[in-house]
Amino acid sequence: MSNKPVRIVVTGRKGQVARALEERNVARDDVELVHAARPDFDMAMPEGLAEKIAALAPDIVVNAAAYTAVDQAESEPDLAMTINATAAGEVARGAHMAGAPVIQISTDYVFDGTLGRPYRETDPVAPLGVYGRSKLAGEQAVAEANPDHIVMRTSWVYSPFGNNFVQTMLRLAETKDEIGVVSDQIGNPTSAYVIADGILAVAKQLTAQNAGDVSGLYHLAGAGSASWFDFAQAAFSFAAEAGAKTPRVRAISTADYPTVARRPADSRLNTALFETTFGYSPQEWRQSLAEVLKRFDI
Repeated sequence: MSNKPVRIVVTGRKGQVARALEERNVARDDVELVHAARPDFDMAMPEGLAEKIAALAPDIVVNAAAYTAVDQAESEPDLAMTINATAAGEVARGAHMAGAPVIQISTDYVFDGTLGRPYRETDPVAPLGVYGRSKLAGEQAVAEANPDHIVMRTSWVYSPFGNNFVQTMLRLAETKDEIGVVSDQIGNPTSAYVIADGILAVAKQLTAQNAGDVSGLYHLAGAGSASWFDFAQAAFSFAAEAGAKTPRVRAISTADYPTVARRPADSRLNTALFETTFGYSPQEWRQSLAEVLKRFDI
């Protein structure tokens, strides 16, 4: 049996998931991580992407690159659809050309948030905005382009990298004494490290058996749920323990904080299928948050 490391090609280099994967892989010798990133790989220009992916001779492809500006997508629907759907399909086709399975990262925003319980993979989708519609189209494009696919929906992603809710809260805390945060939207805060660990668990399974045996749709998110208000309070509680200046957090309603794009009111995800299939159970979200906050200079 070959001891050659599994060659995982990841789209993007600076995104939260790509960077978390990079960190998680530092101490491993069983995985070779290769980034397919700009300028050579531009998801906004999908033509030729499949051939470029195939030329990297991947064992597994992870499509972690995406257009994620939820509000801006409402005024840039064509660009969001190009990156999140057309290019995602091309990445999956490139993986298929190389005989490799593809792992596609998707979102809780494919749901409208009216179900009243955590969403299972079999529940009907009904995205409320352009971003959710583009990611749903991406799921479909990936499934059509490559029969060996894992579509992994996740939610409320945060990390020490890039733009995310935790970063925004800590930045506002530097100048504000009080912050109003929406309390009537609930979901699963998910560390990018949870997603990276989940991807590596999937990769391990894919190398141990036929990818077709586990192909399909899965949900992976931090354990436990919260509102944005709960999430902010927890972040500031940990920051205060570290000696940081923290503001008062005031609960407000969605109506008090209008946004260009509508958000689902309750987009919690049921992760049981992922956990039983791939043998990985994510941490409770507060534990993951505490670990991520140790990375901040607070």
